[in-house]
Amino acid sequence: MNLRRTWAIAHKETLHILRDPRSLIMALAIPCLLLLLFGYALTLDVDRVPLVVLDHDNSPTSRELVARFDGSRYFATRRYVNSYADIEQDIDHRLALVALVIPPDFARNLLSNRDAQVQLLVDGTDSNTASLAIGYAEALVLTYSQQFSITLAKRLYGHTIDPPLELRPRVWFNPLMQSRNDIVPGLIAVIMMIIAALLTSLTIAREWETGTMEQLIATPIRGSELITGKLLPYFALGLIDVAMAALMGRYLFHVPIRGSIALLFLLATIFLTGSLALGILFSIVAKSQLLANQLAMIVTFLPAFLLSGFMYPIRNMPDAVQLVTYLIPARYFIALLRSLYAKGVGLDVLYPDTLLLVLFGVIMAVLAHRKFRKSLV
Repeated sequence: MNLRRTWAIAHKETLHILRDPRSLIMALAIPCLLLLLFGYALTLDVDRVPLVVLDHDNSPTSRELVARFDGSRYFATRRYVNSYADIEQDIDHRLALVALVIPPDFARNLLSNRDAQVQLLVDGTDSNTASLAIGYAEALVLTYSQQFSITLAKRLYGHTIDPPLELRPRVWFNPLMQSRNDIVPGLIAVIMMIIAALLTSLTIAREWETGTMEQLIATPIRGSELITGKLLPYFALGLIDVAMAALMGRYLFHVPIRGSIALLFLLATIFLTGSLALGILFSIVAKSQLLANQLAMIVTFLPAFLLSGFMYPIRNMPDAVQLVTYLIPARYFIALLRSLYAKGVGLDVLYPDTLLLVLFGVIMAVLAHRKFRKSLV
């Protein structure tokens, strides 16, 4: 490979990027915009679920139970209603997702040491939110029941009864259970995959459409030199995007990076190489900017968003789909970033996924090199 010819191609591509504001906007502004939109709008936390209360008992005991719901960060009491018809109306109009119904004999049964029941009506339209809301409600009621039993035992027998089993959970790596600590590293991987492939998918195809490929073919430049020269400017832009995304994640979304910054950029370098080469491959095969752009969007966005483990856990997918996810490079990069951000581990732990990313980059580079021919046919 002749470095002078490679640098000439890289210089030519850099001038094109600088003269085309759309390329710069796509390369720099769109990743920031996507990170802002997804970072603020996308959340897996279920907080402040709107709640309405139908309290037939209206006793201090029932009001204390309602206060437990309203005092937690998981529920927000919207209003008290007088009938099931009011509950149905509020749920139909999406003013409430959950309704707590307390029967008339609630306090009497509790104080008499008899079984007391409350009803929880949940809008199951959003099954994920409904499941989480039911889990939160069950935990609140169980805690209230245990504390009430201890108080009642002390009142009746003069001493408390300690529960025989106590669970003391401790959350590692994300103590506050904030979903953005999981989403932001995954977003960086997804955005880098999409932007890298989209940017380079236009390079070779643009040469064919503008008619300058004939001039390049007539020069002594080799295919590897042309591809490498085309990749270098976008590789530099990709690293700038990674730095911007890391800074936004740290100082805008307050997601800590517990691992090595140098390792972060090393992994990003490997991933960018494969993603950029994949875009070049699309550009070589399609010879049309529109078709290459569509190919890059279909092959990178949908798999990276849906099958990489970013949105949905891979272990919950059907077995056949789980096998397909092994072909998605974003799967490995997301796993690497999440471990690097949250756990602060090094290559001694991350080397299996890192080697698979290296394999992805090598395969894409070899395919792009072999597919390119200095021929007009």
